[in-house]
Formats: sequence, structure tokens, C-alpha cells
Amino acid sequence: MFLLDNGHKWINIVNKQSRPVNLQLQSIRLPVNAVASILHRISGVVIFFALAILLSLLAKSLGSADGFAMVASWFDSFFVKLIIWLISAVFCYHLVFGIRHMIMDCGYWEELASANSSARICLIVALVLVILMGIIIW
Repeated sequence: MFLLDNGHKWINIVNKQSRPVNLQLQSIRLPVNAVASILHRISGVVIFFALAILLSLLAKSLGSADGFAMVASWFDSFFVKLIIWLISAVFCYHLVFGIRHMIMDCGYWEELASANSSARICLIVALVLVILMGIIIW
């Protein structure tokens, strides 16, 4: 980091001897807030690709009565129910943490302690929604 002194010269205020020589990435532990934010971005990417699956199922079911019957019969399969449940789980997580990010954009829960506690609460809410979606699907 550089600061401008009275003589308008740039001076280095970082002590180069205090910087780590070898950064051990395995020793860095991210706070819950950071992990939740990273997972929120990943869930957005997963939803983007999951939309292709959902839209293809919708197009097939709307194409004809036979297509609808075929898609409806696919939902009797455990594998298809599992995929739909995983997609809905990602959507629930993304929805809950998206609302949390919008609240944080309004200026709330920005301190580390409140951000971590809100991340934990949102994780519990998302988990409850995922369980409810599992009950609905099965």
C-alpha cells in the first residue's frame, strides 16, 4: 500500500520482512460468510445449467399428449426424482442466500459477527426448505 506524503512522493508503508514467504493455502480458514457467498455463486451457475434440463422436460411435455405421458412416467423413476430434488435444493439455497445478499446490500449484516450468524441462519432455513422439497417430491 502506498501513501502520499507532504512532498507528494509515494512511500511504501508495507514492511516487506513481515510478509509471508510461503503462503499455506490449506491453513487459511474462511469464515462461514465467505463460504456461503462462494456457494451462492456456484449455485447460480448450477441453476443456469439445470434450466436446460428443466426446459427440455417442459418442451417435451408440452409437445403432445404422448410427450406429456412420457415425461410423467419418467417422474416415477428414483433417478429423475433425485435430479429434480437436487435442482430444487440448489434453487432453495440460491433463493435464501440471494435474499440475504439483498438485505446485506441494504446495509444490514455487514459486520463479520452478524454476517456469520445470518449465514448460519440462512443455511438452516435453506436446509428446512430442501427437506420440505424432498417430502413434496417423494
